[in-house]
Amino acid sequence: MRLVICDTVDYVAEWSAKYVAKRINDFQPNQNKYFVLGLPTGSTPLGMYKKLIEYYQQGKVSFKYVKTFNMDEYVDLKRDHPTSYHYYMYNNFFKHIDIDRENVHLLDGNAEDLEKECNDYERKIKEAGGIELFIGGMPMPSISTLLSPDVTTFNYFFLM
Repeated sequence: MRLVICDTVDYVAEWSAKYVAKRINDFQPNQNKYFVLGLPTGSTPLGMYKKLIEYYQQGKVSFKYVKTFNMDEYVDLKRDHPTSYHYYMYNNFFKHIDIDRENVHLLDGNAEDLEKECNDYERKIKEAGGIELFIGGMPMPSISTLLSPDVTTFNYFFLM
């Protein structure tokens, strides 16, 4: 485990975005080998998403061969509702980068059988080869985490 203590939210955003971009670029994803990224929502990762969009626009990273899986969604909230995680992710990240919409995975909080939806989601993650990098939020102000492929040990903490 590595602990990174940051003085500002902007530093957390920049460091996180640089780390994500480096991991994607070092992986050298292609049509036969996708980088699989687990993503959160909320205020903590928003700055990171803005920086990743900036890096994409500057040609520093591509999401063409990236698959994403978000960690959660509200139940009984329409996808286009301003507080849904679908809305959040598309408006704050996905519509600004070159990711193929078929490679974006979010839970369906309106599924008739939520347990089946969760099981299907886990199956899709396994079929994608597992998550290479998981970015998670913690229920404390200004803390986010990055997890490695086994997703059982913490690699980075960002503390504000």
